[in-house]
Amino acid sequence: MSQYTLGAGLVLPDDRGLYSLVHDRARTTPELVALSRPVAAGWADVTYRDLDAHVRQAAGGLLRAGVEAGDRVGLLGRTSYEWVVADLAVLAVGAVTVPIFPTASAVQVAHIVTDSGMRWCFAETAEHLELVTAAAGGALRAAPWPLADLDGWGAATGADPAGAAEFTRRRDAVRAGSLATIVYTSGTTGMPKGCMLTHGNLFASSANTVEHTGDLFRLAGDGGGQASTLLCLPLAHVFGRTILVACLHAGTRTGLLPAVTELLPAMATFRPSVLALVPYGLEKIRKGLRRAIDTDTELAAVATGLAAATATAGDDTSGGAGGNGDGSPGRLTSRPDPAALARASTVFGGRLTHVISGGASLDTTTAAYYRGLGVEILNCYGLTEAATAVTVNQPATNRPGTVGQPIPGTTVAIADDGEVLVAGPNVSPGYWRAGQDPSEVAAAGDPGWLHTGDLGRLDADGFLVITGRRKEILVTSGGKNVTPTLLEDRLRLHPLVADAMVIGEARPYVAALFTLDPAALRALADTPDTPDTAGLDLDADGWWEHPGLLDRLREAVDDANGLVSRAESIRRIRVLPGQFTIDAGHLTPSMKLRRAQIEAAFAPEIEELYAAAPPAAASVPATVPAAASAPA
Repeated sequence: MSQYTLGAGLVLPDDRGLYSLVHDRARTTPELVALSRPVAAGWADVTYRDLDAHVRQAAGGLLRAGVEAGDRVGLLGRTSYEWVVADLAVLAVGAVTVPIFPTASAVQVAHIVTDSGMRWCFAETAEHLELVTAAAGGALRAAPWPLADLDGWGAATGADPAGAAEFTRRRDAVRAGSLATIVYTSGTTGMPKGCMLTHGNLFASSANTVEHTGDLFRLAGDGGGQASTLLCLPLAHVFGRTILVACLHAGTRTGLLPAVTELLPAMATFRPSVLALVPYGLEKIRKGLRRAIDTDTELAAVATGLAAATATAGDDTSGGAGGNGDGSPGRLTSRPDPAALARASTVFGGRLTHVISGGASLDTTTAAYYRGLGVEILNCYGLTEAATAVTVNQPATNRPGTVGQPIPGTTVAIADDGEVLVAGPNVSPGYWRAGQDPSEVAAAGDPGWLHTGDLGRLDADGFLVITGRRKEILVTSGGKNVTPTLLEDRLRLHPLVADAMVIGEARPYVAALFTLDPAALRALADTPDTPDTAGLDLDADGWWEHPGLLDRLREAVDDANGLVSRAESIRRIRVLPGQFTIDAGHLTPSMKLRRAQIEAAFAPEIEELYAAAPPAAASVPATVPAAASAPA
C-alpha cells in the first residue's frame, strides 16, 4: 500500500470551538472586514467586531429560547449572512447545526428532522417555514425561526449580565472534539445518511487548506491587500462550509451570494481574488462569458491553456491534448485576442487569479479555458466524511491532471485494489445513529482509515490522480470498463446540453440520455434563418426527434468520443423532453446524478436504445427517436 503525507498540520486546541475563530479576530483585528452582504447599493461590509457582536446576540436568543448543549438545530436556506450568523451562534453555545438544502423535498426534510432528533430550526422563506413545520409533525420545541429575524435578535434586550455569564459558560464548555454538525450526505441511492463532523474536523480541513495554498486566502495577487472571495456554494454542502471557515480563519473578505447564477453579474463590482466552485459553476460561467467572448477567442483560450498545461505537467497528465508530449505547444495555432482577454478580466473584476475546483470531475478543456484567460484552476479532492478537504493543488506547484497533494496533517494511501484511503484530523468520527447522545462523539477516538470508494493513484511526488469511482464504473457486456463522468463532463459543455447521463452497464455498447438547456433550445427554435433546424416547433409533439437538433447533438457526442477508445464510445443517444430534477429524484441536492433512479424512471427509453443493432464503432453515433409521450 503506497501512501503520502506532508507532515503535521494545524489542529484546533482541545479547549476551543470554531466560534473562537471569530472571537479571536474580533480582539486582534476588529476592523478587518470578515463578510459582505449584497444590498441595493452594492455591498455592506461586516467587520469581525460587528460579526462577533451579532453572533453573541443570536446566541443569547438561543439561550433564552432554551436551546441546550447538544441540541440539534436545523438550518434551511440559501447561502446568506443570516445563515452564517445562525450557524456560528449554534456552535458557540455547544449545540449542533443540521443543515438542510433549500431544494430538499418534504420527504427528505421529514427524514432529516426525525433521524437527527432535531428540536429547533431556522428557515429562510415562508415556504421553507411551512415545509419544516409540516415535516416536523410537532417534534420541534418551538415554531421555526425566520432567518430574516436574526437582525433584530437581541437589539432591544439591552445588557444582560446573567445571559452573558451563561453564554461564556456554554462557550467555554465546547471542545475541539465536540460534535459541530450533522451533514446529511446527498447520496445517489436511498435516503441520505447523517455524517458527523466535529469542531476539530472542520478546523483541520479549513485551516490546513489555507496553510497549504500559501497567501491565496490572505493576500490578493494584484500587489497585496486583503484577499477576497464570493461564496455562492450552498452552505448546506460541506464544501461551502469548509471554504467559509477557511476564510474566517485566514481573514478573507467573503461576499455571500445565494446562488451560482448571481456570481457572474457580481464579480465586476466585488472584484474577487480567489473563488471556490464546483465544475457546474465553472461551466455556467464559461457559457455566460460567450456573451462577451466570441468562439474563436474561446477556442484560442482552450488551446493556450492546453499548451501551458502540457509544458507544466508533461504528457502523463495532459491526456495527450494540446502538446507533443515534450512540452512544445503542439496544436497551439493562435492566442486569445488581447481585447477579448481584457473584456474577460473586466467581467471577473480584474483581480481574479485562482479558482479552487472540487465536488466533481472537471473537463480538461474547461480548466484549459480558464488558464488561457489568465485564471489558474486548482483542482482539489475531498468528501463529506473528511470535511471536504483531502488534497488540493498549490498555486506554486499546480499540476494539471491531478487533484494535488494532501493538505498538512492528512495522509492519503492507495490500497492494493486502487481505492483511495484517507486518515487525519479531518476524518469524521462516523455516521449519526438516531437517538445517539452527542456527548459520546468526543470520546469516539481515532476513526482510522476512511475508505472513500474512489479509485486513484499517487505519483512520485505525492500528487493524487483520481481515475474513477467504484460505483460509477460501467462494465459493458463485452467486459469493457467505461468511466461515464469523463464523457458526461464533455457532453455538458455543448451549448444545447443541460445534462447528460451515460449508460451501458451489462449492455453491448455505450449510450447516453440528454436533457437540453431551455434557453438555448428556445433561442434555436426562434431563429428562423437556420436551415438545419427549420420547422423546430417546441410546442409540437415529438420536437425532440427533429433531425437538425439531433445533428447538432452529434457534434457533442463526437467531441466526447474523441476522449475514449472505440469500445468506450457512445453509439446511440436519446433526447428527453424534460429535465433531470431534484424533486423527481433524478438529482441529489448537490446536483449529482442519481443513476439508479434515472434508469428506473426512463427504463422504456433506455430499452429503445438497445432494441436495434448498434452502428459500427467507427461511424457517427446513431440516435433513437423519442417516444411521443413525455417520460414519467
